[in-house]
Amino acid sequence: MMLRNDNKVRLLDLGRRCLSTVVDLAHLPTPVDLGHLDSVRSTPDLLASYTVTPPVQPWPSPLTNRRLAALIRRLKDPHLALRAFLHAARFTPGFSPSYPPYHALILRLASARAFPLLPPVLSALRRSGLRPSEDAFIALIRAYSLASRPAAALRSFLSIPCFGLRPSVRSFNALLNAMVQNRRFDLVALLFRNCRSKFGIIPNVCTGNILLKALCKLGDVRRALRVLDDMPGWGIVPNVVSYTTILAFYCAQGDLSAARELFDRIIARGWTPDVTTYTVLVDGYCHQGRLVDATKLMDEMEAAGITPNDITYSVVIEACCKDKRPGEALNLLDDMLQGKYIPSSSLCCKVIDTLCEDGKVEDACWMWRKLLKKNVTPDNSISSTLIYWLCKEGKVLEAKKLFDEFERRFIPSLLTYNTLISGMCENGELQEAGRLWDDMVERRCSPNVFTYNVLIKGFCKARNVREGVSILDEMLEKGCLPNKSTFGMLVDGLSDSGDEEELDRILQIVDSSRRNVFDEDVWDIFVRKVVTGSENVREHITAVLKT
Repeated sequence: MMLRNDNKVRLLDLGRRCLSTVVDLAHLPTPVDLGHLDSVRSTPDLLASYTVTPPVQPWPSPLTNRRLAALIRRLKDPHLALRAFLHAARFTPGFSPSYPPYHALILRLASARAFPLLPPVLSALRRSGLRPSEDAFIALIRAYSLASRPAAALRSFLSIPCFGLRPSVRSFNALLNAMVQNRRFDLVALLFRNCRSKFGIIPNVCTGNILLKALCKLGDVRRALRVLDDMPGWGIVPNVVSYTTILAFYCAQGDLSAARELFDRIIARGWTPDVTTYTVLVDGYCHQGRLVDATKLMDEMEAAGITPNDITYSVVIEACCKDKRPGEALNLLDDMLQGKYIPSSSLCCKVIDTLCEDGKVEDACWMWRKLLKKNVTPDNSISSTLIYWLCKEGKVLEAKKLFDEFERRFIPSLLTYNTLISGMCENGELQEAGRLWDDMVERRCSPNVFTYNVLIKGFCKARNVREGVSILDEMLEKGCLPNKSTFGMLVDGLSDSGDEEELDRILQIVDSSRRNVFDEDVWDIFVRKVVTGSENVREHITAVLKT
């Protein structure tokens, strides 16, 4: 039996609306055959009559909620994840999303900060009647916090009851942390006061510690101490973190007597300070230049059975470097490596600088090789620092050997190449510098203006200004613009040699390059130092000015 015309029209309109999110019928490459609509009698029949291509290939078959959730977690593009979810919900006959795909989609959108896509998903979840997990809202609160959107984090927390859930202390603590991270310290105290009456939440020690942190950030240490004393009356037992929070405030303020008093109070109350507590006080001593007290506290720490961590070592090593105690810094760095901690690149560079400034270049080399033995990569910054000091001491051969050893394992950076080339040029090893230049170019490490300048300086220093001018020519040819130092070195070299012909050549090079490389300072150099009555010079200056 044929459908009546008005029914056909309604079904056709319904079909177009169902498919409007996926295809535009007017843009299909071939005419659409609508004759099959005569046999369609319901919406499910209509959907079954179309085949919509999934947005992700391969599409799970058969599609289950577990597979859909796994697919959404794998997709890096949040828009594609949303399209996959919508395709499964709208165009898969007999499939209805359960909570796991919703949860995966919320986490995916939150982690990608695709916040505009979240409201319709949350609305659909609320209409579905499914019971969500509080973890999804905690993830939302944290994502909004990282995006510096504390108001949105608060709205997410307040929306939890709309989904049939009662917020717990976990989501409340996440909210307080969001306020602290976004410097809304005043709201932390306000929310804490209302946690029982407004939200029905019983705070725990983590809640109290966040409140202490907020009060210390506000600089209200007296109130923080009152909270610390009141916590037992609220059913909260303060822990080491509670005391360490206030201890860190005293150290930041430079009030080390109050800090030490609080530290002793921790021990007197039967608490065992942890590595963080010790490190906070050690750092306080170091910032005050009280290195002896800091090292004594480290001894106390180890006597109490607390092993220093990488932060503890780093704090004291930096203080030793600042206080020009290279031997102690080196010993502590060795202890750090023995403890299987990896020192930062900047820390190693500070130790090398301190050792070499004290004339202990060999000790710095020993440290570099110690890093290799401990499978700690001495990166380009560390290697460049040591190469610089070796070259400064005139030990170019040792610097080259160290470079070769580094090159066998790692790829040198432009910084490392520049440091060694500069050292070689300073020490008159121009031939070796040229070989290293060739090696750098072969490795497709493009020289910069510093690289060209050190070579020009080296040749000018060796009274070979013509080679320096040739390097300027190559520099412009490679598209590297010279700076004031480039021309300053060449002009000084020309002034010493009196080679007017090469001055003329420089101006020819600049003229032919058609680049605006002469600023006011560079012109000043030329006018004051080398411009004479030479007709050639005046002609080329005029040509350059015209360009």
